[in-house]
Amino acid sequence: MKKLMLLSVCTMLLLASCVSKKEYLALEEKQRETQDLLNSATVKLNACLSDVAAANARVEAMKEQLADMRKSNEALIKSSQDLTELTSKGAENLQKSLESLRESNLKISRLQDALTRKDSVTLAIVTSLKKEVGINDPDIEVNVEKGVVFISIADKLLFKSGSYNVTDRAKEVLGKVAKVINSKPNFEAMVESHTDNVPYNKPPLLDNWDLSVKRATSVVRVLEELEVNPQQLIAAGRSYHVPLVENDTAENKAKNRRTRIVVLPKIDQFYEMVEEEMKKLSAEN
Repeated sequence: MKKLMLLSVCTMLLLASCVSKKEYLALEEKQRETQDLLNSATVKLNACLSDVAAANARVEAMKEQLADMRKSNEALIKSSQDLTELTSKGAENLQKSLESLRESNLKISRLQDALTRKDSVTLAIVTSLKKEVGINDPDIEVNVEKGVVFISIADKLLFKSGSYNVTDRAKEVLGKVAKVINSKPNFEAMVESHTDNVPYNKPPLLDNWDLSVKRATSVVRVLEELEVNPQQLIAAGRSYHVPLVENDTAENKAKNRRTRIVVLPKIDQFYEMVEEEMKKLSAEN
């Protein structure tokens, strides 16, 4: 066996020695070309496999979409069948619901009309106040916030420093305000007095609370003297707890020292008006 193997090796060496160098190089070049072709074919094969995988994924996604569409179609068919199976009683209930909705819309419309009338009255008050009081005075402001009229009068027009006695100039201004309030007997006027944060303690008053309340009642008394119905008047003191600006300068403190007269509809009468509208609706139905 060993002799046979030795003979084979010798034969191969003999044959190899018989191949020329030129032929060897040609074979070697052929081998490289073949390897390049193999590598290129491998790349293309991998690309094809990737495309196949992507195509399969798209097919699966389309299958899922098709299944979802079939389910949606079945649901639509069922819904259509359910709608066609509505009984006459169900249709009657639907009609009743629509009628109830129309009645609710009518009630809302009536309430909106009532609110519009209230806003119209408020606007008339503002116009009257601006004309009577003289809005051009920088110490008097008239404005409306959420349907409520506010007349803000600077402290220096109403009182001397540290005092709660109303000045003659203030009585002149309050006389014009009283004229407007008297023209609206169904409205209330709340006198709301504010101070700055400088501590106040002059007997018999104890603090800023006392001062603000006393100033509010002083204004109320003047309005009462001007024949404003006391049932329309409310006196309120807020001390220094609701400032317009920070109490950090003399100018800002002056802004915070003020009295507001809030003119607003009587809430109970407004609700009575709404209740009356509701009764009318019930009678019509």
